[in-house]
Amino acid sequence: MNQIPQDNQGPVDVVIMAAGKGTRMKSRLPKVLHRLAGRALLGHVTDTAARIGARHVVVVTGHGAAEVEAAMSGSAIGAALQFARQEPQLGTGHAVQQAVPLLPDDGTVLVLSGDVPLIGEETLRALIAASAGRRLALLTIEFDDPSGYGRIVRAEGQAAGEVMAIVEQKDATEAQRGIREIYSGVMAVPAALLKGWLARLDNRNAQGEYYLTDIVKLAAADGVPVVAHVIADALQVAGINSPAQLAALERAWQLRQADALMAQGVRLADPARFDLRGALACEADVEIDVNCVFEGSVFLGEGVRIGANCVIANARIEAGAVIHPFTHIDGEKAGVTVGERSLVGPFARLRPGAQLGTEVHIGNFVEVKNSTLAEGAKANHLAYLGDASVGRRVNYGAGSITANYDGANKHRTVIEDDVHVGSNCVLVAPVTIGAGGTIGGGSTVNKSTEPGALTVARGKQVSFANWKRPQKQPKA
Repeated sequence: MNQIPQDNQGPVDVVIMAAGKGTRMKSRLPKVLHRLAGRALLGHVTDTAARIGARHVVVVTGHGAAEVEAAMSGSAIGAALQFARQEPQLGTGHAVQQAVPLLPDDGTVLVLSGDVPLIGEETLRALIAASAGRRLALLTIEFDDPSGYGRIVRAEGQAAGEVMAIVEQKDATEAQRGIREIYSGVMAVPAALLKGWLARLDNRNAQGEYYLTDIVKLAAADGVPVVAHVIADALQVAGINSPAQLAALERAWQLRQADALMAQGVRLADPARFDLRGALACEADVEIDVNCVFEGSVFLGEGVRIGANCVIANARIEAGAVIHPFTHIDGEKAGVTVGERSLVGPFARLRPGAQLGTEVHIGNFVEVKNSTLAEGAKANHLAYLGDASVGRRVNYGAGSITANYDGANKHRTVIEDDVHVGSNCVLVAPVTIGAGGTIGGGSTVNKSTEPGALTVARGKQVSFANWKRPQKQPKA
């Protein structure tokens, strides 16, 4: 019999099972790398492990191991992340056995699944506390239809008593299949006890596999208490086995995010047509129309209005700004800022480093990249501003562009205050357009201009009176 340790949780080490093939996904991509809310399923789990302060996180890989390991190399868990390979895959108990050499004896082991992405941080903390460094603690939930899940078998006559076993569906009796309380696949257990039980597992069952759940009966035989932490939130323990399940979980999660935002006062035109794939912070009286997607980190100031079908990532949009429909904003690492009361779109594109001041107008089919536009500047349609510094009250004409790339290097264009750039102009960087200057329509400017100057750089217009167009020759 293993010795029962005293109450002492110690450090927490996490084992994440991620070796399965995911046959029902019908995809070449390993199941745990499919995305929910814009992130890999496994990434959700490792991020949660990081938030609970895990000392080590061991991901057990198998199918597509190299791809999974490469994809997780930049995980938030950092240097604590380790990998153990399960080849071949001989069951859940066999999977955790592969992690044993990487698990110190002095902590609590938390076993998670890489395809169960929405397990909550507070739920895991409660489960670890239930283990208390001396008990086997199981996360359980009751389902009206428990088909396919391992059933929780408690001591006879004790509906909420000590857990005696987990019986898998294929091994359960008819009476046991009527049990509604199921094992979620998540457990917390003292490492020293876990190692001893794993060494005693066998595969004498219908599947011919080594079940991790068999450690429950081993714990009971050793006199180690087995407790269940019961939750009611099915979303936290929902696993992914098919595209349909992934889509259903995506919508359930998104609706939960929408409900939370509306509880804060955000007005969503239709919560069923809203996607949050990162973090969204909103001040008062924000309005968001249908089919908008938010990624990365986005801030919306007071009274911001977002039109339909916008995609916004890594951006700060200040109070009173309006983003018209079909606008694409993606700040990536550099970020994008839209100033107070600015108007953007429809069909505009703001790329990394776009910094718009107060009351800036960016109209339809205008692209801005790595450029600053000061108060009141306007580029209302069909224009490109790249690597540019644009002054106050500048009017930038339709069809005009900054030619910022010479084929090898990027160069900057400076347009000073109160400049008017006519339509269909090319500003060849590096160049400075002096304050108050005017660039005549159709000009290609490759030299800096003086303040207040009118600059025209185009071929001379020539007209030929009474000119006859060529005529088609008659067919022979």
